Amino acid sequence: MSVDRRRRAATLALLSVPLVPMIARAQRALPEVEVYKSPTCGCCKDWIRHLQANGFTVKATDVTDSRFMRARFGMPAKFASCHTALVGGYVVEGHVPAREIKRLLAERPNALGIAVPGMPVGSPGMDGPEYRGVVDPYDVLLVQPDGRATVFASYEGNTR
Repeated sequence: MSVDRRRRAATLALLSVPLVPMIARAQRALPEVEVYKSPTCGCCKDWIRHLQANGFTVKATDVTDSRFMRARFGMPAKFASCHTALVGGYVVEGHVPAREIKRLLAERPNALGIAVPGMPVGSPGMDGPEYRGVVDPYDVLLVQPDGRATVFASYEGNTR
């Protein structure tokens, strides 16, 4: 290798050093999701895998009854599902798609959080092979601190 090529390689190496912290920050850009779930719920585990596949780090805590966590965080029971999560100062109830959580974190609306009430088939975590490709229509609701909700996103189903 010529002296000139070695100098260019050394210069490139030095110039790339400041990029390492920027890359590390970009990889940490999504906050950790704290999930409170039943220890035996398979769809909760599938939802966690969905979040992880979409770049989230997840801390899962098994609880005997998620109703207490939902109440503790102020999420009204009418929006209940099988797990409750916290992320970036928001409550996330149920099988909310990762892209809607990312949108919530990007837009930062004044809200308690978002929810997918019930357990709609085809939503993340409720989309395994046992459902044979069936997808129910469902809404992701933006829940206000006073308990009112508006539609944040709608997902079409294929069951007509």
